[in-house]
Amino acid sequence: MTMPPQLKELVEDFAEVGPKDRLQLLLELSQELPDLPERYADAAETMEQVHECQSPLFLAVEVDPGPERHVHLFFSAPLEAPTTRGFASIMHTGLDGEPAADVLAVPDDFYTDLGLAQAVSPLRLRGMVAMLARIKKQVRTATA
Repeated sequence: MTMPPQLKELVEDFAEVGPKDRLQLLLELSQELPDLPERYADAAETMEQVHECQSPLFLAVEVDPGPERHVHLFFSAPLEAPTTRGFASIMHTGLDGEPAADVLAVPDDFYTDLGLAQAVSPLRLRGMVAMLARIKKQVRTATA
């Protein structure tokens, strides 16, 4: 399974702890989601909404010009939605700054390796799947 090093490290972190601690790890990650830069201050106007998420989540993907085409991710999720913010933080930590080709190579079902199925509902996991799909779609569009 091909994964950028930071994402692989996160998957290993989740694998090393029990189901109860995975939820705690997700909640801790939710607090690490970076604030949006000023240009995305009005998230609803400037970013794509991921409707599959149970809380309002917006994302934007920027891809650098040049041969590596590094990907930069931006997320907006309410503070009172820690699960959604945690998923966004996993995406940000694991994929931000990585080459476009590496982001596109991430398996669509990598989230199963996080072992979160015991900690959160399938409906919530669907939101994470949708986030990755939207990120990949925006990367493909930007690199076409």
